[in-house]
Amino acid sequence: MSQSNLFPLVDAPEAPYEDPLDLMDEIERLKVERDASILAHYYVDGEIQDIADYVGDSLKLARDATNVKTSTIVFSGVHFMAESAKIMNPEKRVLIPDLLAGCSLADSCPPDKLAAFQEKLRAEGHDFETVAYINTSAAVKSLCDWIVTSGNARELIEQKVPRDKEILFVPDQHLGRYLMEVTGREMILWPGSCMVHEIFSLQDMLRAKRKNPGSQVLAHPECPENILHAADFVGGTEKMRRHVASISEPTTFLVATEVNMIHPLKLAAPQHEFVPVPGIMADSGETCACNRCPHMARNTLQKVRDCLRDGQPEIEWQSYFDRAREVLERSLLN
Repeated sequence: MSQSNLFPLVDAPEAPYEDPLDLMDEIERLKVERDASILAHYYVDGEIQDIADYVGDSLKLARDATNVKTSTIVFSGVHFMAESAKIMNPEKRVLIPDLLAGCSLADSCPPDKLAAFQEKLRAEGHDFETVAYINTSAAVKSLCDWIVTSGNARELIEQKVPRDKEILFVPDQHLGRYLMEVTGREMILWPGSCMVHEIFSLQDMLRAKRKNPGSQVLAHPECPENILHAADFVGGTEKMRRHVASISEPTTFLVATEVNMIHPLKLAAPQHEFVPVPGIMADSGETCACNRCPHMARNTLQKVRDCLRDGQPEIEWQSYFDRAREVLERSLLN
């Protein structure tokens, strides 16, 4: 199944330098003037997290979006997250700092390809429900029965998906394989993956663990199976944050997820040391510091300021948002 290119990475001219503190002051002023709140994912730069009104993982932010009182939401994350905020708040204006901030996982599962595959399964006699990771477009969500995050997937599958139904899990094959293991449910897996979580180097991770006796590996369930089996703790970003905060003894944690996650981990548990697990480049096999999502990196203080000031880019309501809203509410709010 070919990857779509809904959100290609385009090199933009580098913005002139602006003092971050001046930008933060301007953003605070514009938030008041524009009656706006900022939601920021754990994977955007720490300086954006610091000026946000709500910070969290996909599940927390989806729920936070329903509690925003201002008329405008600025979602500093990626496109599918801003779409979800608009779906849950149709009366509000939802802005995103960079419209090209997409997601390799969402791109790996185009709605037309999913609809065709669902029809094929039905024609073959499969009786299934489609469970989608939240890292999908709203058009894909509208084709699904359930939406999950890494934080609630196990609970939702165990409690809400009927045992007599097969499960088609999209789009992350690694998260799906992990969920098969912990729930005992067989699943038909869509062959998608996250460009960040798929590159972690098992060899370098094990070497770092040997160099740091007593250290723990924290791994996101989007990582490949070999990384998860070598990890000491597997969980989504919010569960990682709670885990490190629960340990009082100073510990070194090797972090196998997007490197900006270290910012909220340090805030939650400053007594610990956090070391990013390096990735490995598929073309050359060389180790790299590539555990950084290029889509999340499109969010900058300048772009947050600009979208507040200019009132764009804006997420516009689409016809399939109504169906996606029904699925999101059933899955994440009930």
